[in-house]
Amino acid sequence: MEVIRAIKEMQNRANLWRRENFIIGFVPTMGYLHEGHLSLVRMAKRRADKVVVSIFVNPLQFGPKEDYEVYPRDPEKDLSLLEREQVEVVFMPGAKEMYPQGYQTYVEVSNLTQGLCGAFRPGHFKGVTTVVLKLFNIVKPHFAVFGEKDYQQLKVIQRMVNDLNLEIEIVAAPTIRDWDGLALSSRNTYLSQEERRSALALYQSLKLAERLILGGERRAERIRELMQEYIKKFPHNRVQYIEIVNPETLERVDLIKENVLIALAVYVGKTRLIDNKLIRVEG
Repeated sequence: MEVIRAIKEMQNRANLWRRENFIIGFVPTMGYLHEGHLSLVRMAKRRADKVVVSIFVNPLQFGPKEDYEVYPRDPEKDLSLLEREQVEVVFMPGAKEMYPQGYQTYVEVSNLTQGLCGAFRPGHFKGVTTVVLKLFNIVKPHFAVFGEKDYQQLKVIQRMVNDLNLEIEIVAAPTIRDWDGLALSSRNTYLSQEERRSALALYQSLKLAERLILGGERRAERIRELMQEYIKKFPHNRVQYIEIVNPETLERVDLIKENVLIALAVYVGKTRLIDNKLIRVEG
């Protein structure tokens, strides 16, 4: 496994692989890897001749009061895990390499970024799409794997690729959960033992919503109310949003007539966690 830190070196390696007709798979991460990330890597390994994983904590997608400076980092452990997965290259640029002095170009998807997390994190998705497009131009993959846990991010990236006619396939990977249902996240490390127990309310509330819908409840507002009541029964929990939306447009649904995505963001103590579930509705 090779670690590359310079953009030009990564581009040269990608160009060489493409000339040799290798299929390049790409998994972008912010590091502090867990089993969720590794599941994306394994999916890429099954489809590609060469796999590149990037590790870059992107400052553009953090707001002024968010956790960029203290975001968990453990590059030595990350590299050890990726070597075990037999990744060909890890791309680990520094912030100055990605955004040199005078940098002033950004990429933004409009409508899909207005609701859900976008409503509470202004500029976040602008930072995501900017860095992902840069990474695509550096790594030059044939496909890239993104997890469904960050569902809005997945849809935003798919829209950017489609709108800008990028020759990259976006592969969606299912959310990986711990044995108790908690979605794996690098931020879970912030949780105390008691907070982690409270965090289980996120997935349990999504399962509650699924039971309600499959049982015939079609009023989105009523489902949101019951989910909020359930989450607030647990200490440390503060709901930022619960939304029931169209899975493609991410527009709010009032009366459920077809498949919907239920997405939520909850502060557990000081830690902001997100989760979602696609609910399939029969006719």
